[in-house]
Amino acid sequence: MTMKNLGVLVAVILIVVMMVIPIPTVMLDILLILNLSMAIMILLITMNTKEPLDFSIFPSILLLTTLFRLALNVSSTRSILDKAHAGKVIEAFGNFVIGGKPVVGFIVFLILVIIQFIVITKGSERVAEVAARFTLDAMPGKQMSIDADLNTGMINDQEARARRKKVEQEADFYGSMDGASKFVKGDAIAGIIILIINITAGFAIGMTTHGMDLSEAASTYTLLSVGDGLVSQIPALLISTAMGIMVTRAASEGSLGDDLSKQMFSYPFLLYIVAGVIALLGLLTPIGIILTWGMAGLLAFAGYKIQKRQMNGETELEGHQVEQELEEVRKPENVFNLLREDPIEFEFGIGLIMLADANQGGDLLDRVVAIRRQIAMELGLVVPVIRIRDNIQLQHNEYVIKIKGNQVASGEILLDHFLMLNPADEEHGIIGVETTEPTFGLPALWITEDQKEEAELFGYTVIDPSSVISTHLSETIKKYAHEILGREETSQLISHVRETHPSLIEELIPNVLSIGDVQKVLQKLLKENVSIRSLSVIFEALAEYASYTKNTDILTEYVRQSLSRQLTYQHVQNGVIHAIQVGAGIEKKLAESIQRTEQGDILAIDPESANQLIGTFTESIQQMAEMGIRPVILSSSGIRMYVRQLLERAFHDIPILSYNELEPTVEVKSVGVVKA
Repeated sequence: MTMKNLGVLVAVILIVVMMVIPIPTVMLDILLILNLSMAIMILLITMNTKEPLDFSIFPSILLLTTLFRLALNVSSTRSILDKAHAGKVIEAFGNFVIGGKPVVGFIVFLILVIIQFIVITKGSERVAEVAARFTLDAMPGKQMSIDADLNTGMINDQEARARRKKVEQEADFYGSMDGASKFVKGDAIAGIIILIINITAGFAIGMTTHGMDLSEAASTYTLLSVGDGLVSQIPALLISTAMGIMVTRAASEGSLGDDLSKQMFSYPFLLYIVAGVIALLGLLTPIGIILTWGMAGLLAFAGYKIQKRQMNGETELEGHQVEQELEEVRKPENVFNLLREDPIEFEFGIGLIMLADANQGGDLLDRVVAIRRQIAMELGLVVPVIRIRDNIQLQHNEYVIKIKGNQVASGEILLDHFLMLNPADEEHGIIGVETTEPTFGLPALWITEDQKEEAELFGYTVIDPSSVISTHLSETIKKYAHEILGREETSQLISHVRETHPSLIEELIPNVLSIGDVQKVLQKLLKENVSIRSLSVIFEALAEYASYTKNTDILTEYVRQSLSRQLTYQHVQNGVIHAIQVGAGIEKKLAESIQRTEQGDILAIDPESANQLIGTFTESIQQMAEMGIRPVILSSSGIRMYVRQLLERAFHDIPILSYNELEPTVEVKSVGVVKA
């Protein structure tokens, strides 16, 4: 425990002890002055804080200062009733206010208590209650705003976490202030009760114990009681004012002095109007022109000075902005800013702005959040922030998708229309704008909302514009997932696994494989649409086989075999895998075409033979497509990756599996053998 924490604990214990054990009047005087000093300091701090969270300890301080004042009240009451004396501080305050007139002093004290209790404390309590309620109600909206800014790339993950933490702290702060305001309210009530007890009990004790007559007892105990009440209530009044300032400055961006000067005196023209009204008041009323014209002249002069300062400030600001712009252009860092590229960009023409504008009912930002979550669940890839912005160089209804600055997909959207997927060989009688579905290249029609119900009755799939875009964006990200996964993203995935499997990561990286090697394996898996969500299984396989080979192609094949259950059930249809088998002749021909290089094994087959083989596969795949079956190509484990190299340009989306990647419990139905 540090000395600071120990000091706070000791102080709280001593406050409680003060309520039980009498303290000397000299010590009481010191503590009363300390109480007043603390109240003034707290008031000044609240006036100079820019945000409520800058003084987040304030609710706890309210409790501690209230407890301290009550302990002082108990000690002073004990001295007043026991000794008819409570030190110089209380006596000085009593004499100053009463001034030989106990009734007047008592009334002044009651007015101070009423001001604190009914005006300041009651108002602060209500403001704190409403602020706490509104802050809690606004939390979901603030969280959604943070998510939207994160998805559009306006902030990064660290800034998003900081803003979420601030939202939580604000809710906790205003909730605490709502409760802490009850302490101040109770303290004001207790001050009134203690005053009444001191006066009534003091009369009785003064006349029975100290031998005073009624007049002397009334004078002595009224003076001491009022002095004690003032010494207690003035700090309480200052702290109540501080609480009111704190909870009423939620929208402030500076200290109270800065806000007053900026907001109260930002309109010099209004000061001229006020000066004119005060001057007329002196002419039309018996007040006279001496007071009113003096004040009017002061207000007019203040308006003139403020107006002159504003004009000079605007001139200086314009000059400063020009100078700053020139300085920004000269900075060498600005050249490097031009080299930055976003991993994923979604740009759209001005006609599609409403899809991204939540105020106009657009839900594109929410769909982007859903896409990132969906891909994380399906592929195990944490998609970086997707930069969404408009581009006036695009056509009105056009959008493009870019991966690392390069355009990889595009499309056009007709707002207030729906996309009807339209099989070309069917007659439906629905008239629309002919187009091609951008994700899968299917023939389609743009139809109006009135035609939507008719199309659905015919059994056609009808998609709204936002769904068209989100589907296209999702499938594009999946297609280029291997390009999105860089070393930084790989390092983050490794750190995630390290939290649950520290020994595995310590053994594998960097002693056996580098981050770059792991990245290559994961990229090869993603390129074939294999989920890398089971990272622990992948890293276990790498740790097991990396001691035999560092060839990432071969390591990928081992990893795929470790993921056999996942790969098998990914391609099962109704409990069966329909497969096209690679014949022995083709496997032999591919094996003979393998060329060993320093960078690894490559398939060095002549173009004519490659085209013949691809044509052979094309016939079998088309036959299966006509039967409505999604084909899977099966080959031996040693030749699988070379079959992939041969077919990836022509059939990048056709899964190619080896026999070792299939679970023995699943039925494999051969629908053909591709022969050379």
